[in-house]
Amino acid sequence: MVKRIIEKDIIQSIGEYPVTAIVGARQVGKTTLAKKIIKNFENGIYLDLERNSHRVLLQTDPEKYFLINNNKLICIDEIQLLPDIFPLLRSLVDIEEYKTRFLILGSASPELLRQSSESLAGRIIYFTLTPFLLPEINTFSTIQKYHLKGGFPRSYLSKSEKSAFLWLDSFINTFLERDLNSFGFNLPADLMRRLWRMLAHNNGQLLNSSRLGNSIGLSHTTIRRYIDILRYTYMIRILEPYYTNIKKRIVKTPKIYIIDTGILHSLLKISTFDDLFNHPVYGSSFESLVIENVIASFNEYDPYFYRNSNGNEIDLLLVKGQNIIAIEIKASTSPKINKGFYIACDDIKATQAFVIADIEMTYPLKNNVMVYNLKEFLKLPL
Repeated sequence: MVKRIIEKDIIQSIGEYPVTAIVGARQVGKTTLAKKIIKNFENGIYLDLERNSHRVLLQTDPEKYFLINNNKLICIDEIQLLPDIFPLLRSLVDIEEYKTRFLILGSASPELLRQSSESLAGRIIYFTLTPFLLPEINTFSTIQKYHLKGGFPRSYLSKSEKSAFLWLDSFINTFLERDLNSFGFNLPADLMRRLWRMLAHNNGQLLNSSRLGNSIGLSHTTIRRYIDILRYTYMIRILEPYYTNIKKRIVKTPKIYIIDTGILHSLLKISTFDDLFNHPVYGSSFESLVIENVIASFNEYDPYFYRNSNGNEIDLLLVKGQNIIAIEIKASTSPKINKGFYIACDDIKATQAFVIADIEMTYPLKNNVMVYNLKEFLKLPL
């Protein structure tokens, strides 16, 4: 079953932990969700650090402000804009008489918000809010619309493809020209745009930092630093290879994906489904869609891919203890599975194997492999 972040999970966390964090990309719906949650608490306070008037409250004498508002729920939006607040939160929540609960929102990952990870260890729980997942929208949409526009609410809910891609273009420009600076990264927007577009053209491929660097005129270490910034701000996914206890020559280079398909298509100037279907990125775009939905829905598993030196490959592995689930992803309505997938399943000793494809009805293949569409696969009790 899909384990989607929902209101009641966060309300329960607020009751159990002094600090609860909702993290995720900009414009993904964190603020809307938080304001809905605050309504469940008497005298809840919402502070948006992008507003100067709110930021001043926590820059002048934040300790006094928090103590005055003891025993309330205080929500701090865009917490990464004021990282010095984390040590103070730690000292306050360790005071037995201090009963305030904090709900913090951030557009950067816990890895980037290192202050929170270090200062609030044992005192904080994180929830990651993703763009819309398929089970949230499939009652009033075709998967084609979702695939093309992606899962950002303002893109997906737009009235037309044209308005969706106007919003996506604006989002990309704002992210590069303003948001990265607000996160503390003084990076050239034009250079980051070129890199992001190159990553879009290489969606679903092995990451080659040296080749990317040569194309742009930067060192491979600088490219990796820029890629990490996109990764920690929820724009791209680095999918690591699986090679634990494998006695074969295997690929140890990660793959790279643009997380949201709407962003991917906007970067490539694809604005209709016909254009997408006829574009070389169509297969890897469908792969991105499936991977993000599966990883978010079955988040108790660790995700990987597998490829050995003979080219035998599995697109996505879900690993939890001794349970290894192999998933092949095909954009076709009549998927053909090659011998390499079965060999790879034997290599890793997969406990279950599936194919996710653009089909209508579930059916079996040989060796107990089942073929599902994405909607039905996400319902499985893995």
